[in-house]
Amino acid sequence: MPATPPPAEDHGAWPPATEPASRRRRSRDPENEHSAEHSAESPVPLPPVRRLLSLGIAGFALLMTVGLVVGAQTTHESYAVVIFGVQALFVGVWTIASRPPAPRVVGGVGLAVAIGTDVAAVLTRPASLAPLAYVTAAGFIVGVVGQLTRPAGRQRVTESLGSSLVVTLGVVSFASLVVLGRIPHGTQAIVACLAAAGIALFVARFTDAIAALPRIAPQVPRGGAGVVLGAMVGTAAAGAIGNYLDGLSPLPSALAGLVTAIVAVMVDLSVGYAEASRRVDGDEPDLWLAQHIQGPIGAFAFAAPAAYVASWLLLL
Repeated sequence: MPATPPPAEDHGAWPPATEPASRRRRSRDPENEHSAEHSAESPVPLPPVRRLLSLGIAGFALLMTVGLVVGAQTTHESYAVVIFGVQALFVGVWTIASRPPAPRVVGGVGLAVAIGTDVAAVLTRPASLAPLAYVTAAGFIVGVVGQLTRPAGRQRVTESLGSSLVVTLGVVSFASLVVLGRIPHGTQAIVACLAAAGIALFVARFTDAIAALPRIAPQVPRGGAGVVLGAMVGTAAAGAIGNYLDGLSPLPSALAGLVTAIVAVMVDLSVGYAEASRRVDGDEPDLWLAQHIQGPIGAFAFAAPAAYVASWLLLL
């Protein structure tokens, strides 16, 4: 009688079980072997630095600087209208670029908070940030209720609440410029600080258009030289402005400009990191323009409260 074959679960059987033909074909396919070797040996390409795009973003930052600085020379009501236009642009850009789970809720709450803070900034006597804090708290509560009552329920609610909080804080930060313009030397502080922030952004992006070196991170098409040079030129510009504006002096103006310039360039740079993270995850925004102007407009949003705080340096 022939010998009984070993059972299938006997792993020590000899000769070993033959590999399925389909697996042999896949493992011996020269095309698969070539692609595997190519993916293992070839480095990941770095995102290119688009010079025309960097110049366009630099021009956008300069236009925003002119609008915010020139608008501060008008009446408080007119400046509130200018600020609302910037707030609406910030809400739209940030909502499209960040792509939260409930964009309508985030955008609606942001616009409502923008209207409430602008009205409070103009009508409050005396000028104070306290009404803006109340509107911020109310807007955040409305955002939480809106997120929890949407059809998707609690799905990705933490991410959506985070986006709603960032948008709310951004529009409130812009409204603080209206309050700042109503206090003594507030208009001069707006001119010096926002000019420093805008010039810092312009120089940083313009330097990237020339030579984005050294690369800060492989996935972020930004150069460290532009960030440092932008902060330095912005500080120098604020000191020069303080030498010509009535009620200011060069040294306090330069210190205030240094604070706002650093905040502006760092926020702009952090948005670049967030954009690179979304690109790696394959989550690109629907609107190409919003992706690239998110950095400058976010930088101005968070440079505004820095200008409010730094304005106290102008009293030294």
